[in-house]
Amino acid sequence: MKKKMNLRKVAVTAIMAAIAAVLIEFPSFPIPAIMPGFIKFDFSELPALLTSFSLGPQWAIVVCLIKNMVSLLSTSTGGVGELSNFILSCAFVVPAGLIYRKFKTRAGAFWGSLTGALTMAGLGVLTNYFVVYPIYANLMGGMDNIVRAYQVILPSTDSLIECLLIFNLPFTFVKGMVSVLITFLIYKKISPILKGKEV
Repeated sequence: MKKKMNLRKVAVTAIMAAIAAVLIEFPSFPIPAIMPGFIKFDFSELPALLTSFSLGPQWAIVVCLIKNMVSLLSTSTGGVGELSNFILSCAFVVPAGLIYRKFKTRAGAFWGSLTGALTMAGLGVLTNYFVVYPIYANLMGGMDNIVRAYQVILPSTDSLIECLLIFNLPFTFVKGMVSVLITFLIYKKISPILKGKEV
């Protein structure tokens, strides 16, 4: 019985990872009015969050890993974007899953998701500032070109940390909370299917 349950978890995780791999590419779109064009909005954290709630955060990590390994096949960032996405996705879905595991209520799911979204947004500033954007700068012809992409939207920004705090921090948080909202709308209906229980 235990072996059968584990096989089901592997199968569900593989399906959710495949969905996440599709969602990281489509629908994936820039929002030029509020973010530079090289940053896109996608829904790829949604399957990982559903997996974290239904199977546990360890399975959600696998979803995050597989979706980014698939994305590597068509990367335009030399793997930097995929590494960043993996780290931030895990920072989102792991706290959410751990808190929900301890408090299996709607309130537990909400506070877990909120904690995860805040963690993802805060960690995103640090990883982008110290790791991701310095590497991107080599691909985009220097850090000045990155800052100028933000200045097109808000000319008064004049440093990378200012850009990250004004733009990336709220954008990443909202991106996470959109997945939370969709999860709250559909989780009750699909949870029995994900867990292998009768509807």
